[in-house]
Amino acid sequence: MTTLRSFQQEITDVHEKALKAQREQGHAAYLAAAAQAHKTKDKAQAPPTAALADLSLAEKEGEPVAGGQAERITLEELQDHLIRPEPDDAALRSFLEQEVRLHGGEVFVSLGALPRVLAAPDEAEAPASSDGDASKAVLTPDQVARALDALRALADTVACKVNVLYEGTAGEGRHAYTRVLVRRIPESPEFVQEVRVAVCGNVDAGKSTLLGVLTKGGLDDGRGKMRVNLFRHKHEIESGRTSSVGLEIMGFDPAGHEVVASPATTEGSRREKLSWDEICRRSGKIVSFIDLAGHERYLKTTIFGLTGSRPDFVILMVASNAGLIGMSKEHLAVALALNVPVIVCVTKIDMCPPHVLEQTLKQLSKILKSPGCRKSPVFVRSKEIAVELSQSFVKDRLAPIFLISNVTGAGVDDLKLFLNCLPQSYGGREIVEQPLEYQINEVYSVPFAGTVVNGIILTGSVRPGDQILLGPDSLGHWTSTTVKSIQRKRANVAAAEAGQSVSMALKRVRRTAVRKGQVILAKSEVPPKAVRRFTGSILVLYHQTTIKPSYQAMAHIGAVRQTVRVVGLDNEKGLLRTGDRANVLFEFVSTPEYIKEGMKLLFREGRTKGLGVVTSVEIAD
Repeated sequence: MTTLRSFQQEITDVHEKALKAQREQGHAAYLAAAAQAHKTKDKAQAPPTAALADLSLAEKEGEPVAGGQAERITLEELQDHLIRPEPDDAALRSFLEQEVRLHGGEVFVSLGALPRVLAAPDEAEAPASSDGDASKAVLTPDQVARALDALRALADTVACKVNVLYEGTAGEGRHAYTRVLVRRIPESPEFVQEVRVAVCGNVDAGKSTLLGVLTKGGLDDGRGKMRVNLFRHKHEIESGRTSSVGLEIMGFDPAGHEVVASPATTEGSRREKLSWDEICRRSGKIVSFIDLAGHERYLKTTIFGLTGSRPDFVILMVASNAGLIGMSKEHLAVALALNVPVIVCVTKIDMCPPHVLEQTLKQLSKILKSPGCRKSPVFVRSKEIAVELSQSFVKDRLAPIFLISNVTGAGVDDLKLFLNCLPQSYGGREIVEQPLEYQINEVYSVPFAGTVVNGIILTGSVRPGDQILLGPDSLGHWTSTTVKSIQRKRANVAAAEAGQSVSMALKRVRRTAVRKGQVILAKSEVPPKAVRRFTGSILVLYHQTTIKPSYQAMAHIGAVRQTVRVVGLDNEKGLLRTGDRANVLFEFVSTPEYIKEGMKLLFREGRTKGLGVVTSVEIAD
């Protein structure tokens, strides 16, 4: 029988293979368009990314930056150059600028021999070792202070700021160390880094309350004061339960200080309230929270938030007095099926008896170590662990666990530091060079602006005035329109590129003609085709009876959410049960959709029934 882990690896392989083929095809089209534009000297025919060359923070791998001496320096050697009496400023400046670009706008630097704060993955719960990093030279406190001053002066020359994450001494004060983050100062909202984090968990786990504490500033009163500002509907305020996908942001400026909507002020002064666009202008990194529903009644909405919003990370909320129960397990299973890294927050520790908290942590550790998860739990109780874990927990298959109290503030500072250090996901210049593909997650009708769509740019780039195609509609047709304006976190921007979440106002498009799940594509000579039938390689996770032709279920493929019908399958028995795997031919029941090979597939009937990947598509007539 196929194991879930092996099947997930096969899904990842198919997904990456399809992405590679699409990138090569898009890059070839980009080069052809650029060559044609150069040949005809017609700038209007140039691909949009040609005008975004200066906007992208990414550099092609191995591409040198001006001042070709930078490649002779490595991050490990940087501290040796900084403490020299007469360092080579030109080489250091070129090197730091290149490192910041290659790492998407920020880079971590270590000064001195850092202590070992994380055990090996198979010893994740063992106590942290006090042994230093043998690969780094030991520095005295004076040398660390001198190197830090030199690094700050160097960062100022390349429009960056230095944020000291943690520091300390060892060897009875003879040796010192510090860990810093160098972050670029963005010139405009187009350059701001973004990390998308989905927050899920069982009902009454404290999801909205924690987001209120993180994004609004201040602490909760124990009766849900901080969650009220996050609710979008009247019935949510009355019941205290989220029923829709809520969006909130918090920012971190280039120096590492948090930028929130209602920052704390000195006693007696007026409390300043910041809008989203002001937060975006003041920040060097934005953390976008996707507040999902915890009640079983809204599971459809929660899965749409996990699949359509493409989060980089998932925060799983667990109430310490209840444990991992109800929909928490379902949300954890969906996150694992989508291969999204999971961060665990255990809330309400201020009101939970110690023995109940101990039982909850034992249950949580047992589930995370189970064959279905195969993650090593690590409890975050210090700044050092928070910083180092943020960079390594994905590749080492670790599960960070934060013990949080929204009333007393315990654990909140460590969580904020962890969020500040999380890396943003960026696919590289080759994704920006592909033709535009933008998936629609929300649709609005805004006075004096018309129809506005919100979503994520999957590939390519877009500017106001670009000609685009919107679709497919109920008949599989596409509508030609123009982008009027673009906003990112409610701040107007001149351009946007792959990986960014933006809103766009469209010209001459009625609100009723747009729906969630549609896409916006770059206008081309060959119109795109919608898909009515597709083949998926699936694994049935759980089903009480059998799955056979004519079986119907709700499918989630990216932002697409529609009922599908099983037309055929390649199983010898002609039916599927729990644990079975097969290639299944599906058909959309309502309208054709725009999907591609390699896209991940979840289908459910009530609870999640199976997962898979799209292996082939049939173009609708």
